Amino acid sequence: MSSKDLVVGNLVAKTGEKKTGVVEFTVAGEPYSLEVFLINGQKDGPTLVITGGIHAAEYASVAAALEVGQKLTPEDLCGSVIIVPVVNQRGFRVRSIYINPMDGLNLNRVFPGNADGSASEQIANWLFQNVMKQATYYIDLHGGDLVEALIPFTIFFKTGKPEIDQASIELARAFGIPNLVRSTGASSTFSAAALAGIPAILTEAGGQGIWQRDQVELHINGIHRVMQQYGMAPGSAPEPVECTVLENFIWMRSDAEGFWYPAIEVGAKVHKGQNLGVIKDAWGKLLQDVVCQGDGDVLFLVSSLSINKGDPLLAYGV
Repeated sequence: MSSKDLVVGNLVAKTGEKKTGVVEFTVAGEPYSLEVFLINGQKDGPTLVITGGIHAAEYASVAAALEVGQKLTPEDLCGSVIIVPVVNQRGFRVRSIYINPMDGLNLNRVFPGNADGSASEQIANWLFQNVMKQATYYIDLHGGDLVEALIPFTIFFKTGKPEIDQASIELARAFGIPNLVRSTGASSTFSAAALAGIPAILTEAGGQGIWQRDQVELHINGIHRVMQQYGMAPGSAPEPVECTVLENFIWMRSDAEGFWYPAIEVGAKVHKGQNLGVIKDAWGKLLQDVVCQGDGDVLFLVSSLSINKGDPLLAYGV
């Protein structure tokens, strides 16, 4: 039987207990609060940390984190689970796309954070120090934002440390989404966790401001698959899913403010030199011709007519 208390802030779950509540701390001199689920199993096992709402309008991931937190009980759990379903609380309330309105930064570009930095950096630092570092395995749930369509995929980080990289790809395979993307870009949740020696993934499903049941269930089923894979939940290891590992994740961004007319759909196979869309001004003048730089599969596509300079337009995996 486990004898370890599960603690986040002022919340404590003893062996066999489930505790839910709000944890409060200070960000940029203002009070900040997060809803937290603590589920401490009857028996020893790994600690799984799950976060959602880093990007506040990726609703399928938030809905999945909430549902798992509400339904999961400690009775048959080996190990412990910590769930923070909405990290970007201020963004969630105002339906913010991409950023934390407290400082205008993308929260998933500032990890592991800085206790003396901007508001987003302080939130990232608190989450990393008080929640993420407790993880044996870490899953950050995401999806397409309010203006993004995507096909489901899972990202894992290449640290260069074979044991961590192998553990992260095994975690990604266990989650069960067929498209896997190997990333080398630091400063996100999963990369910060992996660099700290914690196998970690970021999962993507859902988008465009809706939370279709099948996309919510894709996240939920992935979490249950992971728990079975690592002996945390009853049942044998899940059936393997045939996966494709995409070694490069190519982002294309807008060079101008204007109107975005994509020429392809999400999920399409694209080829080097292919026209992917154009950006025009109000008079129809061409501002940018978006040309594919290599062969790949379109994993996400911005569906908004309005586009700002520097905004993502799409990304494809190679």
